[in-house]
Amino acid sequence: MSPEPAAASPSRTAVGRETVRVDGPLKVSGAARYTADFHFPDMLYAVPVCATIASGTIAAIDTKAAEAMPGVRKIYTRDTIGKFYRVPASGGGIIDERRPPFEDDTIRYYGQYVALVVADTFEQAIAAAHRVKTSYRAAAFDVSTALSPEETPKVKSRRGDPNAAFDAAAVKIDHVYNTPIETHSSIELHASVATFDGSHFTLYETTQAVGNFRDVLAQMLGVPKENVRVVTEYLGTGFGGKLWPWPQSLLAAAAARDLRKPVKLVMTRQMTFESAGHRPHTRQRVRLGATAEGKLVSLRHDYAYSRAPLSSYAENCGESSGFMYSTPNLSVSEAFATRNVGVPTSMRGPGAVPGLYALESAIDELAVALKMDPVALRLHNEPAIDESKNIPFSSRHLKECLATGAETFGWSRRTPAVGSMRENGAVLGWGMAACTWMAARWEAQVSVMFNDDGTLRVASGTQDIGTGTYTVLAQMAAELAGVDVGKIKVVIGDSSLPPGPISGGSMATASLVPAVAQATREAIRNLIAAARESDSHFANVPVDRLAFHEGRVHRKDQPPGEGRQFEEVLASARLGHVEGRGKSEGTFRNKNPTVSTHSFGAHFVEVAWQPEIARLRINRTVSVIDGGRIVNPLTARNQIEGAVTMGIGMALFEETHYDHRHGMPINSNLADYIMATHADTPPMEVIFLDYPDTHLNEMGVRGIGEIGLAGVAAAITNAVYHATGVRVRDLPVKIEDLLASSVA
Repeated sequence: MSPEPAAASPSRTAVGRETVRVDGPLKVSGAARYTADFHFPDMLYAVPVCATIASGTIAAIDTKAAEAMPGVRKIYTRDTIGKFYRVPASGGGIIDERRPPFEDDTIRYYGQYVALVVADTFEQAIAAAHRVKTSYRAAAFDVSTALSPEETPKVKSRRGDPNAAFDAAAVKIDHVYNTPIETHSSIELHASVATFDGSHFTLYETTQAVGNFRDVLAQMLGVPKENVRVVTEYLGTGFGGKLWPWPQSLLAAAAARDLRKPVKLVMTRQMTFESAGHRPHTRQRVRLGATAEGKLVSLRHDYAYSRAPLSSYAENCGESSGFMYSTPNLSVSEAFATRNVGVPTSMRGPGAVPGLYALESAIDELAVALKMDPVALRLHNEPAIDESKNIPFSSRHLKECLATGAETFGWSRRTPAVGSMRENGAVLGWGMAACTWMAARWEAQVSVMFNDDGTLRVASGTQDIGTGTYTVLAQMAAELAGVDVGKIKVVIGDSSLPPGPISGGSMATASLVPAVAQATREAIRNLIAAARESDSHFANVPVDRLAFHEGRVHRKDQPPGEGRQFEEVLASARLGHVEGRGKSEGTFRNKNPTVSTHSFGAHFVEVAWQPEIARLRINRTVSVIDGGRIVNPLTARNQIEGAVTMGIGMALFEETHYDHRHGMPINSNLADYIMATHADTPPMEVIFLDYPDTHLNEMGVRGIGEIGLAGVAAAITNAVYHATGVRVRDLPVKIEDLLASSVA
C-alpha cells in the first residue's frame, strides 16, 4: 500500500468544517501512487493492436514479423489468449462491454482490440504492435449523428392526456435539442498492472469501483472472486469513464496468467476515445404547453440516444422531467439508434445532464414566448410533491435556490430584451437554469478500529477518485468518535477490505455515513467493554455506568476529563485494538420508495458577446446548491467549481467527431478535442444551502458531484440567447451559430 495520508488540522466539530485534503501532501509531493506508477521486478509491457475498420470481420492476422522483433515475449490473438467468459446480465457485476475481447472475428467499431503484444519494454511492445498485419473484410458502417429510432419508442412515464392538453394550450413551444458525443478525457490514462502467483490475481487498476471490478474480472477469468484482489490507491479522475471494467484489464490479467510475470498495460489517449466509453449523442424533442399565465398544462419529452452494437446502455434523458415541474399531463419516451462506435458509458450526471439541457432550454424558450421572467416561470410551476411517483420529497428547496441565486447574481437588474445589456463595449447576456440530481445509497460496509497508538483506523473497500473521500471519511469518523481528525487513518482502495460503495452517482458519501456511524458506535461499545478487563482502571465499574466522550472512557458520574484516553484503556487491557463493523443498506433502485430523494440547485451565468470580433466569453457564474448537509465545504466547493467548468466545456467546446470514411474518432487527442481550461473559467460563486436530509442518513448528507454539472449548459445557452438573439439547440455553441446574430 502507499504511504497513508497525513492528518489534517485537529477539529472537534469535524463535519461541516473546511478541511484541507488529508491526501494533498502525498499528491503534490509525488508520493501518491497512481496505477501506472506501480512497478515490479521482471515486469512486462503490453500494447493492444486495434482494428482499423469500423465494421466487418478479420480475414487474417500476420504476427511473424512482429514476433521476430527484439524483446517480444508473445503476441496474443483469439487463438492464443485463453478462455474468457461473459458476465451474466442478471448478476456477477456491472460491465458496459459484455463481449470479452477476441471473442469472435467480428469488428463492431474502429479501435476494437484484435491482438495483444507483450514485450520487455513499452517501446519494444509498441514497435511490434505496429508490425502486426491485420487484413479485414470490411462491411458498411454508420457513425452518423442523425438519430432515427430503430424501434417503437418506449414510454418511460405518462400521466393525463399530454397530446390533447398540448393542442389546446394557449402558449406552446416544440423544439429539438441535440447533444454530441463527449469523451471523459481524464487526466490519468486508463491503466492496468496485473500479477498472478499461480492461483491468485492482483490487479492495480484505474477504477471507480474496486469491488465490482473484482467480481467482473473473476467472472470473466473463470476463477473464484476470492482469488482476485483489486487495488486503486489513487485515481486521477474518472467522471464515470472508470466506473466499470474495460477490455484492456482482462487482457493484462490473461497475459500475466500465461507468462507468470507482472504485465503493465497503459492505454494511449487515442485508445480512450475508441474503446473506453463516452457520453452518447442525444436527440431530444421537448413540447411544452402552458396557459397565458404561465402554468404548465402539458410536458412531452421524447429522446433518443446512440449506442454500440451489442450494447444495452441507456441514457435516461427523461430522468428529471417527471418531477421537476408541476403539470397534470406528461409523457416521456425513450428510443435508441445503433452506431459503429465504441460502447458508451456513464459520464458525470448520466441522463440528467443532457436531459436538463433540453428541458431547461425549453423552459427558457417558454418564458420568452410568455414574456415572463425565467425565474418567475419556474417558481410558478413548483410542484408540492413528486408527481411522477405521487410521493412527497424528502427535502426540496429549489425555490430557495432560485431566490438566493437571483439575489446574489443581481437578477433584478436584468432587462429582458435581447442585446439590451452592455458593459465595456460588450453585449451582456444573463441566463439561468435549475437543476436536480438523485440522492440515494449504495450498500456499504466499514470497519472502525481504535488502536493502542492513539489512532483510529477507518477501512472500507471504496476509493477516492479525487473528490476527497479520504478526507470526508476522516471527518465523519472524527465527528462520531469525538476525536481530532489528526487521529484518523483512512484505508480504502482495496477490494480485500469490507465491501464499500462505488464512486459514482454522487452516492459514496451518503452511503458511507450509516456504515461509519454503526461501526464507530460498535467500536466504542467494545472499547467500554475492554475498559472493564482485569487490571483496567475501570475493572469493577458496571458497563452501564461508563461512557465515552472526546476520546476518553469515563464514569458517567464524573467529568470526562477524569477518564482515560482510549489508548490508555487499551494498554491497561493489554489489547492492541478494538474494532467495530457497520453496514449501510442500499436505496438505489428501490422500486417502492415512500419519499423522493433528490438534490436541487440553480445556476446563473453572465456572458459577454463582442460581435465585431465574434468573441464570446463567460464573465461570471453563481451556483446555489441544496445538497443536504455539507461534510466539507472546501472540497464540496471544489466539486461544484470543477463541474461548472465541465459545463462550460459541454456548452462551448466538447464534441467527439468521427470520420465518415473510416469510422475513426478524428479528434482523439487533447490538442483537437477542445475542453475548457483555466483561461476559459470565470469567477465562480458557490453557495450551499443548509437543509440536512436526515431521511437518507443521520447526518443529512447527500451527494454533490453530479448536480454541479446539471443545468450549466442550458444556463449558458440561455445567456447566449439573451445576448445575441441566437437560440442554440445543437451543442456545442459555435461561432458560426453566433454570426447569425443581428445584435450589433
